[in-house]
Amino acid sequence: MNQVKHLFTRYKMLALVIAVAVIWLFFSWQTEGGFLTPRNLSNLLRQMSITGILACGMVLVIISGEIDLSVGSLLGLLGGLAAILDVVYHVPLLANLSLVALCGLMIGLANGYMTAYLRIPSFIVGLGGMLAFRGILLGITGGTTIAPVSPSLVYVGQGYLPHAVGIGLGVLLFALTLFLTWKQRRNRALHGLAAHSLVRDVLRVVLIGAVLAGFVTTLNSYDGIPVPVLLLLVLLGVFSYVTSQTVFGRRVYAVGSNMEATRLSGINVQAVKLWIFGIMGVMCALAGLVNTARLAAARPRQATWASWTRLPRALSAGRRCAAVRAPCMARCSGRW
Repeated sequence: MNQVKHLFTRYKMLALVIAVAVIWLFFSWQTEGGFLTPRNLSNLLRQMSITGILACGMVLVIISGEIDLSVGSLLGLLGGLAAILDVVYHVPLLANLSLVALCGLMIGLANGYMTAYLRIPSFIVGLGGMLAFRGILLGITGGTTIAPVSPSLVYVGQGYLPHAVGIGLGVLLFALTLFLTWKQRRNRALHGLAAHSLVRDVLRVVLIGAVLAGFVTTLNSYDGIPVPVLLLLVLLGVFSYVTSQTVFGRRVYAVGSNMEATRLSGINVQAVKLWIFGIMGVMCALAGLVNTARLAAARPRQATWASWTRLPRALSAGRRCAAVRAPCMARCSGRW
Protein backbone atom coordinates (compact mmCIF):
# COMPACT_ATOMS: atom_id res chain seq x y z
CA MET A 1 0.00 0.00 0.00
CA ASN A 2 2.83 2.38 0.87
CA GLN A 3 4.52 1.59 -2.44
CA VAL A 4 1.36 2.46 -4.37
CA LYS A 5 0.99 5.71 -2.40
CA HIS A 6 4.62 6.58 -3.09
CA LEU A 7 4.10 5.85 -6.80
CA PHE A 8 1.13 8.22 -7.05
CA THR A 9 2.96 10.86 -4.99
CA ARG A 10 5.98 10.77 -7.28
CA TYR A 11 4.10 10.45 -10.56
CA LYS A 12 1.03 12.63 -10.05
CA MET A 13 0.23 12.53 -13.76
CA LEU A 14 -0.39 8.79 -13.40
CA ALA A 15 -3.28 9.41 -10.99
CA LEU A 16 -4.84 11.87 -13.44
CA VAL A 17 -4.53 9.44 -16.34
CA ILE A 18 -6.10 6.62 -14.33
CA ALA A 19 -8.95 8.90 -13.20
CA VAL A 20 -9.66 10.00 -16.78
CA ALA A 21 -9.53 6.39 -17.98
CA VAL A 22 -12.03 5.28 -15.33
CA ILE A 23 -14.41 8.13 -16.23
CA TRP A 24 -14.17 7.30 -19.93
CA LEU A 25 -14.81 3.61 -19.31
CA PHE A 26 -17.81 4.42 -17.14
CA PHE A 27 -19.42 6.66 -19.76
CA SER A 28 -18.58 4.17 -22.49
CA TRP A 29 -20.39 1.49 -20.48
CA GLN A 30 -23.38 3.76 -19.88
CA THR A 31 -23.63 4.71 -23.58
CA GLU A 32 -22.98 1.15 -24.85
CA GLY A 33 -19.74 2.21 -26.50
CA GLY A 34 -21.02 5.46 -27.97
CA PHE A 35 -18.80 7.63 -25.79
CA LEU A 36 -15.54 6.32 -27.28
CA THR A 37 -16.56 6.63 -30.93
CA PRO A 38 -14.25 8.75 -33.12
CA ARG A 39 -17.02 11.26 -33.73
CA ASN A 40 -17.69 11.85 -30.04
CA LEU A 41 -13.99 12.02 -29.15
CA SER A 42 -13.45 14.55 -31.93
CA ASN A 43 -16.28 16.73 -30.65
CA LEU A 44 -15.02 16.48 -27.07
CA LEU A 45 -11.51 17.48 -28.10
CA ARG A 46 -12.87 20.43 -30.07
CA GLN A 47 -14.86 21.67 -27.07
CA MET A 48 -11.93 21.02 -24.72
CA SER A 49 -9.53 23.04 -26.85
CA ILE A 50 -11.13 26.37 -25.86
CA THR A 51 -10.75 25.66 -22.15
CA GLY A 52 -7.27 24.25 -22.78
CA ILE A 53 -6.15 27.48 -24.43
CA LEU A 54 -7.34 29.42 -21.39
CA ALA A 55 -5.65 26.93 -19.08
CA CYS A 56 -2.29 27.51 -20.77
CA GLY A 57 -2.29 31.11 -19.60
CA MET A 58 -4.03 30.37 -16.29
CA VAL A 59 -1.21 28.01 -15.29
CA LEU A 60 1.25 30.92 -15.29
CA VAL A 61 -1.15 33.15 -13.39
CA ILE A 62 -1.74 30.59 -10.64
CA ILE A 63 1.92 29.56 -10.39
CA SER A 64 2.82 33.21 -9.81
CA GLY A 65 0.41 33.30 -6.87
CA GLU A 66 -2.32 35.36 -8.55
CA ILE A 67 -5.78 34.72 -9.97
CA ASP A 68 -7.77 36.15 -12.87
CA LEU A 69 -11.55 35.94 -12.60
CA SER A 70 -12.16 37.96 -15.78
CA VAL A 71 -10.99 35.38 -18.31
CA GLY A 72 -14.50 34.09 -19.10
CA SER A 73 -15.93 37.56 -19.69
CA LEU A 74 -12.83 38.65 -21.61
CA LEU A 75 -13.19 35.57 -23.82
CA GLY A 76 -16.76 36.60 -24.64
CA LEU A 77 -15.80 40.23 -25.25
CA LEU A 78 -12.91 39.45 -27.60
CA GLY A 79 -14.97 36.79 -29.37
CA GLY A 80 -17.68 39.39 -29.95
CA LEU A 81 -15.06 41.85 -31.21
CA ALA A 82 -13.77 39.24 -33.66
CA ALA A 83 -17.31 38.66 -34.95
CA ILE A 84 -17.94 42.41 -35.41
CA LEU A 85 -14.66 42.88 -37.29
CA ASP A 86 -15.54 39.93 -39.54
CA VAL A 87 -19.26 40.51 -40.15
CA VAL A 88 -19.54 44.30 -40.06
CA TYR A 89 -16.14 45.48 -41.28
CA HIS A 90 -15.13 42.40 -43.34
CA VAL A 91 -11.61 42.38 -41.90
CA PRO A 92 -9.45 39.52 -43.28
CA LEU A 93 -8.79 36.61 -40.94
CA LEU A 94 -5.11 37.31 -40.21
CA ALA A 95 -5.76 41.00 -39.59
CA ASN A 96 -8.74 40.09 -37.43
CA LEU A 97 -6.64 37.68 -35.39
CA SER A 98 -3.87 40.26 -34.98
CA LEU A 99 -6.24 43.02 -33.85
CA VAL A 100 -8.08 40.79 -31.39
CA ALA A 101 -4.80 39.43 -29.98
CA LEU A 102 -3.48 42.99 -29.63
CA CYS A 103 -6.62 44.02 -27.74
CA GLY A 104 -6.27 40.98 -25.49
CA LEU A 105 -2.62 41.83 -24.83
CA MET A 106 -3.42 45.44 -23.93
CA ILE A 107 -6.26 44.44 -21.60
CA GLY A 108 -4.09 41.79 -19.99
CA LEU A 109 -1.27 44.29 -19.48
CA ALA A 110 -3.75 46.71 -17.92
CA ASN A 111 -4.84 44.02 -15.48
CA GLY A 112 -1.22 43.18 -14.76
CA TYR A 113 -0.31 46.84 -14.21
CA MET A 114 -3.09 47.30 -11.68
CA THR A 115 -2.06 44.10 -9.90
CA ALA A 116 1.73 44.45 -9.98
CA TYR A 117 2.33 48.21 -9.86
CA LEU A 118 -0.80 49.65 -8.22
CA ARG A 119 -0.88 46.68 -5.80
CA ILE A 120 -4.61 46.09 -6.24
CA PRO A 121 -5.38 42.45 -5.36
CA SER A 122 -5.77 40.38 -8.52
CA PHE A 123 -9.05 39.01 -7.18
CA ILE A 124 -10.51 42.53 -7.14
CA VAL A 125 -9.06 43.40 -10.55
CA GLY A 126 -10.48 40.22 -12.07
CA LEU A 127 -13.87 40.65 -10.44
CA GLY A 128 -14.15 44.22 -11.70
CA GLY A 129 -13.04 43.19 -15.17
CA MET A 130 -15.56 40.36 -15.25
CA LEU A 131 -18.42 42.79 -14.71
CA ALA A 132 -17.00 45.50 -16.97
CA PHE A 133 -16.33 43.20 -19.93
CA ARG A 134 -19.89 41.86 -19.82
CA GLY A 135 -21.26 45.38 -20.09
CA ILE A 136 -18.87 46.34 -22.89
CA LEU A 137 -19.90 43.27 -24.89
CA LEU A 138 -23.58 44.15 -24.52
CA GLY A 139 -22.75 47.68 -25.64
CA ILE A 140 -20.74 46.86 -28.77
CA THR A 141 -23.16 44.16 -29.94
CA GLY A 142 -26.24 46.24 -29.21
CA GLY A 143 -27.78 43.26 -27.47
CA THR A 144 -28.07 41.30 -30.74
CA THR A 145 -26.37 38.20 -32.07
CA ILE A 146 -23.61 38.92 -34.61
CA ALA A 147 -23.86 36.35 -37.41
CA PRO A 148 -23.06 34.73 -39.75
CA VAL A 149 -19.27 34.92 -39.74
CA SER A 150 -17.19 34.29 -42.86
CA PRO A 151 -16.22 30.75 -43.96
CA SER A 152 -12.54 31.48 -43.31
CA LEU A 153 -13.28 32.28 -39.67
CA VAL A 154 -15.64 29.31 -39.33
CA TYR A 155 -12.81 27.03 -40.51
CA VAL A 156 -10.74 28.02 -37.47
CA GLY A 157 -13.40 26.60 -35.15
CA GLN A 158 -15.05 23.91 -37.28
CA GLY A 159 -12.41 22.87 -39.82
CA TYR A 160 -10.41 19.64 -40.02
CA LEU A 161 -6.91 18.94 -41.23
CA PRO A 162 -6.57 16.69 -44.31
CA HIS A 163 -5.78 13.12 -43.38
CA ALA A 164 -2.33 13.27 -44.97
CA VAL A 165 -1.47 16.38 -42.95
CA GLY A 166 -2.59 14.65 -39.76
CA ILE A 167 -0.40 11.63 -40.51
CA GLY A 168 2.52 13.91 -41.33
CA LEU A 169 2.01 15.76 -38.05
CA GLY A 170 2.08 12.48 -36.12
CA VAL A 171 5.29 11.39 -37.86
CA LEU A 172 6.86 14.79 -37.16
CA LEU A 173 6.00 14.59 -33.46
CA PHE A 174 7.40 11.06 -33.25
CA ALA A 175 10.62 12.18 -34.94
CA LEU A 176 10.83 15.09 -32.49
CA THR A 177 10.45 12.63 -29.60
CA LEU A 178 13.32 10.53 -30.97
CA PHE A 179 15.52 13.61 -31.37
CA LEU A 180 14.82 14.95 -27.87
CA THR A 181 15.47 11.53 -26.31
CA TRP A 182 18.78 11.21 -28.15
CA LYS A 183 19.75 14.79 -27.25
CA GLN A 184 18.98 14.20 -23.58
CA ARG A 185 21.12 11.06 -23.46
CA ARG A 186 23.98 12.82 -25.28
CA ASN A 187 23.91 15.85 -22.98
CA ARG A 188 23.99 13.68 -19.88
CA ALA A 189 26.95 11.75 -21.29
CA LEU A 190 28.82 14.97 -22.16
CA HIS A 191 28.41 16.26 -18.60
CA GLY A 192 29.38 12.97 -17.00
CA LEU A 193 25.92 12.27 -15.64
CA ALA A 194 24.38 8.83 -15.43
CA ALA A 195 22.03 8.25 -18.35
CA HIS A 196 18.63 6.69 -17.95
CA SER A 197 18.27 3.04 -18.76
CA LEU A 198 18.20 2.43 -22.50
CA VAL A 199 15.27 0.06 -22.07
CA ARG A 200 13.35 2.80 -20.23
CA ASP A 201 13.94 5.32 -23.00
CA VAL A 202 13.00 2.81 -25.69
CA LEU A 203 9.77 1.92 -23.91
CA ARG A 204 8.99 5.60 -23.47
CA VAL A 205 9.49 6.30 -27.18
CA VAL A 206 7.42 3.26 -28.16
CA LEU A 207 4.61 4.33 -25.80
CA ILE A 208 4.58 7.86 -27.21
CA GLY A 209 4.57 6.47 -30.74
CA ALA A 210 1.61 4.21 -29.92
CA VAL A 211 -0.32 7.12 -28.40
CA LEU A 212 0.37 9.31 -31.44
CA ALA A 213 -0.63 6.55 -33.84
CA GLY A 214 -3.85 5.89 -31.95
CA PHE A 215 -4.62 9.60 -31.71
CA VAL A 216 -4.16 10.29 -35.43
CA THR A 217 -5.86 7.07 -36.55
CA THR A 218 -8.90 7.66 -34.34
CA LEU A 219 -9.44 11.24 -35.50
CA ASN A 220 -8.74 10.41 -39.15
CA SER A 221 -11.38 7.68 -38.99
CA TYR A 222 -13.91 10.49 -38.55
CA ASP A 223 -13.02 13.69 -40.44
CA GLY A 224 -9.44 14.38 -39.36
CA ILE A 225 -7.73 16.39 -36.63
CA PRO A 226 -9.85 19.47 -35.73
CA VAL A 227 -8.09 22.79 -36.28
CA PRO A 228 -8.73 23.99 -32.68
CA VAL A 229 -7.05 20.81 -31.39
CA LEU A 230 -4.00 21.54 -33.56
CA LEU A 231 -3.87 25.08 -32.16
CA LEU A 232 -4.05 23.72 -28.61
CA LEU A 233 -1.25 21.21 -29.28
CA VAL A 234 0.98 23.99 -30.65
CA LEU A 235 0.30 26.17 -27.61
CA LEU A 236 0.99 23.27 -25.23
CA GLY A 237 4.35 22.75 -26.91
CA VAL A 238 5.21 26.45 -26.76
CA PHE A 239 4.23 26.83 -23.11
CA SER A 240 5.99 23.58 -22.25
CA TYR A 241 9.20 25.00 -23.67
CA VAL A 242 8.74 28.42 -22.08
CA THR A 243 8.10 27.09 -18.58
CA SER A 244 10.95 24.57 -18.61
CA GLN A 245 13.66 25.97 -20.88
CA THR A 246 13.55 29.78 -20.64
CA VAL A 247 14.61 32.35 -18.08
CA PHE A 248 11.11 33.80 -18.00
CA GLY A 249 9.64 30.41 -17.11
CA ARG A 250 12.06 29.94 -14.23
CA ARG A 251 11.25 33.41 -12.97
CA VAL A 252 7.54 32.61 -12.98
CA TYR A 253 8.18 29.65 -10.68
CA ALA A 254 10.50 31.75 -8.52
CA VAL A 255 7.90 34.48 -8.10
CA GLY A 256 5.28 31.96 -7.06
CA SER A 257 7.60 30.12 -4.66
CA ASN A 258 8.95 33.10 -2.72
CA MET A 259 8.24 36.55 -4.12
CA GLU A 260 10.31 38.45 -1.55
CA ALA A 261 13.38 36.26 -2.04
CA THR A 262 12.97 36.58 -5.79
CA ARG A 263 12.83 40.36 -5.54
CA LEU A 264 15.92 40.50 -3.32
CA SER A 265 17.80 38.34 -5.83
CA GLY A 266 17.42 41.11 -8.41
CA ILE A 267 14.48 39.85 -10.47
CA ASN A 268 11.89 42.45 -11.46
CA VAL A 269 8.87 40.74 -9.92
CA GLN A 270 6.47 43.43 -11.11
CA ALA A 271 7.53 43.06 -14.75
CA VAL A 272 7.17 39.28 -14.57
CA LYS A 273 3.62 39.57 -13.26
CA LEU A 274 2.81 42.26 -15.83
CA TRP A 275 3.72 39.97 -18.72
CA ILE A 276 2.01 36.97 -17.16
CA PHE A 277 -1.29 38.83 -17.29
CA GLY A 278 -0.45 40.06 -20.79
CA ILE A 279 -0.02 36.45 -21.94
CA MET A 280 -3.31 35.57 -20.25
CA GLY A 281 -5.00 38.31 -22.28
CA VAL A 282 -3.64 36.89 -25.54
CA MET A 283 -4.87 33.41 -24.59
CA CYS A 284 -8.33 34.89 -23.95
CA ALA A 285 -8.21 36.45 -27.43
CA LEU A 286 -7.33 33.14 -29.11
CA ALA A 287 -9.94 31.23 -27.11
CA GLY A 288 -12.57 33.86 -27.87
CA LEU A 289 -11.86 33.75 -31.58
CA VAL A 290 -12.00 29.93 -31.65
CA ASN A 291 -15.23 29.96 -29.62
CA THR A 292 -16.87 32.44 -32.02
CA ALA A 293 -15.67 30.42 -35.00
CA ARG A 294 -17.02 27.18 -33.51
CA LEU A 295 -20.46 28.74 -32.96
CA ALA A 296 -20.29 30.76 -36.22
CA ALA A 297 -21.74 33.68 -34.25
CA ALA A 298 -21.22 35.93 -31.23
CA ARG A 299 -23.99 36.32 -28.67
CA PRO A 300 -24.41 39.28 -26.31
CA ARG A 301 -24.76 36.91 -23.32
CA GLN A 302 -21.66 35.00 -24.32
CA ALA A 303 -19.51 36.69 -21.66
CA THR A 304 -21.90 35.68 -18.88
CA TRP A 305 -22.08 32.10 -20.11
CA ALA A 306 -18.31 31.82 -20.43
CA SER A 307 -17.78 33.17 -16.92
CA TRP A 308 -19.71 30.27 -15.40
CA THR A 309 -18.42 27.53 -17.72
CA ARG A 310 -14.94 28.28 -19.04
CA LEU A 311 -13.66 30.12 -15.94
CA PRO A 312 -14.12 27.30 -13.39
CA ARG A 313 -12.63 24.75 -15.79
CA ALA A 314 -9.63 26.95 -16.61
CA LEU A 315 -9.03 27.65 -12.92
CA SER A 316 -9.27 23.95 -12.10
CA ALA A 317 -6.91 22.94 -14.89
CA GLY A 318 -4.47 25.70 -14.00
CA ARG A 319 -4.54 24.72 -10.33
CA ARG A 320 -3.83 21.08 -11.13
CA CYS A 321 -0.93 21.92 -13.45
CA ALA A 322 0.52 24.31 -10.88
CA ALA A 323 0.16 21.73 -8.14
CA VAL A 324 2.20 19.08 -9.95
CA ARG A 325 4.83 21.74 -10.81
CA ALA A 326 5.71 19.92 -13.99
CA PRO A 327 7.40 21.44 -17.05
CA CYS A 328 5.07 19.71 -19.46
CA MET A 329 2.00 21.79 -20.17
CA ALA A 330 0.32 18.74 -21.64
CA ARG A 331 -0.71 17.94 -18.08
CA CYS A 332 -3.57 20.34 -18.78
CA SER A 333 -5.27 17.34 -20.39
CA GLY A 334 -5.56 15.74 -16.96
CA ARG A 335 -8.39 18.16 -16.18
CA TRP A 336 -10.65 16.44 -18.73
